[in-house]
Amino acid sequence: MPRRRRPEKRKVKPDYKYNSGVVAKFINSVMKEGKKSTAQSVVYNAFDIIEERTKERGIDVFDRAIENVRPQLAVKPRRVGGATYQVPVEVPEARQVALAFRWIIQYARARGDHGFSTKLASELIAASQNEGNAIKKKVDTHKMAKANRAFAHYRW
Repeated sequence: MPRRRRPEKRKVKPDYKYNSGVVAKFINSVMKEGKKSTAQSVVYNAFDIIEERTKERGIDVFDRAIENVRPQLAVKPRRVGGATYQVPVEVPEARQVALAFRWIIQYARARGDHGFSTKLASELIAASQNEGNAIKKKVDTHKMAKANRAFAHYRW
């Protein structure tokens, strides 16, 4: 951690197909072992599958899914007097998006379909309709934060 100042956030170049920075960051999250072209083809194929199934633009379903999965509250452990409390805190905007990406990709990989594009498309469609495991994870996170409201005064 730097002593003097926080380093500035890097700008991510928008993707070439949709000219969207959010899609570019999502592609980077999907990417494994530096294989960006493979990750791009997987994400764009997933968007094509979404368009076939829902008759909507893939990017619109993607934006709605990310918006639905983003958590507003989370819990952070705080040690106070030898005891560890789960303190509810508001999640910063950038972390909300990062968590949404992580959860969607994690639960897409765990799905039973064939091919990651199909799995990703299924998870994005489910998340855009407020269903699926990524939404369940968000709801569980919010429930835990609400259950620990009594410890909110330990926030600093």
